[in-house]
Amino acid sequence: MTIRTLPPQLINQIAAGEVVERPASAIKELIENAFDAGADRIEIEIEQGGMGLIRVRDNGCGILKEELPLALSRHATSKISSLEDLENVLTMGFRGEALPSISSVSRLQLTSRPRGTNHAWQIQTDGGEKHFDLTPAAHPEGSTVEIRDLFYNTPARRKFLRSEKTEFQHIETVVRRMALSRMDVAITLSHNEREILRLPPSKDLSESSRRLEAILGRDFLEQSLPIEHTAADLRLHGWIGLPTFSRGQPDQQYFYVNGRLVRDKVVNVAIRQAFQDVLYHGRHPIYVLYLELDPTLVDVNAHPTKMEVRFREARMIHDFLFSSIHRALGGATAGGHPMNLTTTPIASSGFQPISHENYPRESGASGRVYPTERFASFAGGRQSQLSLDTPALLGSYDRLLNSDELHQTSSNHPSVPAEEGRLGHAIAHLHGAFILAENAEGLILVDAHAAHERVTYEKLKADQTQGTIPSQTLLLPIPLEITEAEADAAEEQQSTLESLGVELRRTGPTHVMVTALPARLPVADADQLIRDVLADFAHQGQSRRLEETLNQILATMACHGSVRANRHLSLPEMNALLRDMETTERSGQCNHGRPTWVQLTLQDLNGLFQRGR
Repeated sequence: MTIRTLPPQLINQIAAGEVVERPASAIKELIENAFDAGADRIEIEIEQGGMGLIRVRDNGCGILKEELPLALSRHATSKISSLEDLENVLTMGFRGEALPSISSVSRLQLTSRPRGTNHAWQIQTDGGEKHFDLTPAAHPEGSTVEIRDLFYNTPARRKFLRSEKTEFQHIETVVRRMALSRMDVAITLSHNEREILRLPPSKDLSESSRRLEAILGRDFLEQSLPIEHTAADLRLHGWIGLPTFSRGQPDQQYFYVNGRLVRDKVVNVAIRQAFQDVLYHGRHPIYVLYLELDPTLVDVNAHPTKMEVRFREARMIHDFLFSSIHRALGGATAGGHPMNLTTTPIASSGFQPISHENYPRESGASGRVYPTERFASFAGGRQSQLSLDTPALLGSYDRLLNSDELHQTSSNHPSVPAEEGRLGHAIAHLHGAFILAENAEGLILVDAHAAHERVTYEKLKADQTQGTIPSQTLLLPIPLEITEAEADAAEEQQSTLESLGVELRRTGPTHVMVTALPARLPVADADQLIRDVLADFAHQGQSRRLEETLNQILATMACHGSVRANRHLSLPEMNALLRDMETTERSGQCNHGRPTWVQLTLQDLNGLFQRGR
């Protein structure tokens, strides 16, 4: 076959296939150009879902007359000039592909007036890169790009576009995401001459809150935690939604690296793991997060759309994100953020209201069953190992429950409130399941089982992490045949594995022998788990599978070791639980992600009875 040079228009159309998937893709590129031009105001006008017209106007620095033809030429850019610049990218765009790619599949008109000049110039093209005609035009300082008849000369691409409504939904989503990347820039969006978004610039936290409310709703402001953490020249800041304020789809997750909206596997894994202990199964967290780091530590030249990046120190980024978010969620004790019934009803959040009928009923006078017997079969008969942890299981609250002097009726404890915190003082135990408490703001409702479950679980984890996880020597070691890379990783990570309670030795190029396992880990489940852990180490340099599995076991122990339904609680017992909740990390949710308490303010109560109307 004959090798030939492709014509410029075909080259640009091939590039357009990577850069311009749909009208929303073109708008993203044009907004990024406006950001790079130093604009603080961007106006976006759309007709027919972007298939008829896309007009983006900014008040940025503008383009000189003699450089307008270069702006529509492939690989022409003002943003980089050397390999050093490419490794230290500080701008949103840098490839010089956006405008020529868009112009190759549309009728494009570019009008610009540089700052400090008296005249504007205009250039038009319909796919070619030659014989550009420059004409004078009336235009304020800044630039306007008009795109008409997108994909008019590539009908096969146009057939893949959806309805006008669907395409505009994609456009609106992109604009909202870009608006969160630069809150200091005013942005307006209109469709078919109807204004859809008007976002004024935000200069401080209160104005940023208004933009967050406009894009994510007021509920997000009321049900989110601010986060700010700096370490090792890395900075993470923004907002994370409370676990009880989650969604069934990952459609409200916004992550920015040095101001650039990105999707990244390392980021997704770190955030998912940070939420693992508190998020209900099948739910997805909401967040708006900004990661700032040295540009040389991230490669933004991984994909033409610039949505994907590569971190040069992926392990460091993962650990930083995980620890920052995990710590922020841990700080959300019951002394902080409640589940607000007036803004996020339980039913609408995907959680089922909890009643005493939902709880498994336990036998016995006290209504409580220690987990030793139940876990004996689950843990392969190692009852003696688990029974050693049963005092640690219930901690200080368990000692309180076992105190004979406290097993009295609430009538013996008249209205003498205990030392109050955020959750106030208990006043009643409802239907054997809920604690009713009074605080300065109004009423508190606590799911006693769910709250005690979280308190117990966190105490178990704290006991476990105070030292090396206890391990059990196996009577019959487990031989594993694995890849050579995984065997190498097993040797390299031996100290890490031992700290997790796993001991093994290499017996050949592709064989290892597991000689000890964590005491709580069922032997029957160990084979595949250890294989997966070693595969993680070989491919990612890290693994959290063992910790996650052990935490699941501890969570189950905590669930079955917590106070059950119809177990009568005295006022001191209830107040003791309230105080424990106020000092326990992640106590706003049980181990399954359900809320443990809700607040009804005096205003809410007045509204229920229409007082003051």
